[in-house]
Amino acid sequence: MPSDRDLTAEHVRRNRARWEANSAAYQQKNAPLLDLPFLGWGLWHRPEAELQVLGDVRDKVVLELGCGGAQWSIGLAAEGARPVGLDASFNQLRFAQPLMAHHGVSVPLVQADAERLPFLDASFDVVFCDFGALFFADPYRAVPEAARVLRPGGILAFPTTTPFAEACWSDASRQFEEALQRDYFGLHAIYDPGEDVTIFVLPYGAWIRLFREHGLVVEDLIEQPPPPDASSTYRSADETEWARHWPMEQLWKVRKAAR
Repeated sequence: MPSDRDLTAEHVRRNRARWEANSAAYQQKNAPLLDLPFLGWGLWHRPEAELQVLGDVRDKVVLELGCGGAQWSIGLAAEGARPVGLDASFNQLRFAQPLMAHHGVSVPLVQADAERLPFLDASFDVVFCDFGALFFADPYRAVPEAARVLRPGGILAFPTTTPFAEACWSDASRQFEEALQRDYFGLHAIYDPGEDVTIFVLPYGAWIRLFREHGLVVEDLIEQPPPPDASSTYRSADETEWARHWPMEQLWKVRKAAR
């Protein structure tokens, strides 16, 4: 019998197919944010230079989960890091080659899903994504894998949507409402028929228990409204206004306990 790690879950196949089909449109639509000349987090590209989530990355071995066109990894390489970009979609990774040539850096790229990482234990100083794999991969599989490949003292960081936002999302109106639309308890895998994609959202307590189970200690949880002059190719003006009142995204920073 094949082991669990030999199986590819249905959501992995579905999400990979979605990105293979839509990667070109995604890169074109979001180029105004993806191509900004500084590293930034989340839906409104909050500057890493201000948030200091990763800090000094010089000489650190870094894994980006769901790297897309590897814009983050390219930027980290320019700062002296030794990044590796991983994505489930071959078509997403294709965009990285001309970008690396343009910026004069080389980043190893790996096609794989975040629930089955093809790396040895304790291989990386930092594992992160920017609304990448930990939004589209089951955290009950992906977080243990991230913890496994992290070195003691290493950082796992990622923004994702808040359970608050998902509880207010209406499939009928296709927008965030001002009243709760679904139960908070039991949030996990959410299939979006409009996009034919599965995303993953956990309640806050479930995230914390999952981190602790795998030796990860929470150092920060950043929830902020959009900046006053914010605009985003990921969110409409109405959605940005909604996020000024209620948390739409959260940025976790957790650290693997030292031995």
